[in-house]
Amino acid sequence: MGAPAEPSSVPGDESDTSGESGKDEQPREVSLELAHALASLDADADGFSVAVYDTATGSHGLYGNSTYDTASIVKVDILTTLLLQAQEAGRNLTARERHYAAAMIEHSDNAAATALWDRIGGARALNAVNYRLGLRHTYGGAGHWWGLTQTTAADQLTLLRSVFGPKPVLSTDRQEYMMQLMSHVEPDQAWGASAAADRDSGSALKNGWLMRTDTGLWDVNSIGRVTYGGHAMLVVVLSHGNATWNEGITLIQRAARVAVHAAVGGQG
Repeated sequence: MGAPAEPSSVPGDESDTSGESGKDEQPREVSLELAHALASLDADADGFSVAVYDTATGSHGLYGNSTYDTASIVKVDILTTLLLQAQEAGRNLTARERHYAAAMIEHSDNAAATALWDRIGGARALNAVNYRLGLRHTYGGAGHWWGLTQTTAADQLTLLRSVFGPKPVLSTDRQEYMMQLMSHVEPDQAWGASAAADRDSGSALKNGWLMRTDTGLWDVNSIGRVTYGGHAMLVVVLSHGNATWNEGITLIQRAARVAVHAAVGGQG
């Protein structure tokens, strides 16, 4: 295994930490613990990044600051942008938009994603919303190459916190709508962050995978909200350079389990 990546700080640490538990707990910064735990995975330290946030306590950690292709996890960003645009326009999603949104998230339908990409205004609109939300290293793919949007684990955690954290930008009904879609992905797409969840607790997630034609290597990513030890956790694992799709899945699932354990620690 390569040398462990330098632990990093998660942006926005000043957020409300009363969270869902109602407890006045001091948030823990667990990046160092996370780096030590991930060293046991016997994986290339430059090949993956992890971010985790405990919505109940504010404990958080970040491992790695590389940039990655989003592949299909950008579909969460597309839907967030669409919902925020509709919210600010004072309207609900149309029936067609809801149809595309369900196909895009639950079935990872690429044609539906392209339709909504055009609907929101493409990369320029996505970038503008992301900047408002605090994503500073995420840039939409050119043209219809939305799957080549570039991002970091820290930015994806910022996105998840914007939707599912203590101070969401979306109204409760829109937040619940996104949660519902991400909780009903096809069974064969329910791997990834869900591996970190308590048994029978359910997960809300979106995965992305892409084989790079120039190298034959795989990008495999997973972002989502899981329950671990009774804590609602936001988890991001991004990876590239995987020899196979299955190898990438194995890596991100192991990393997700390590991440939530490091964040909850003795609090669970």
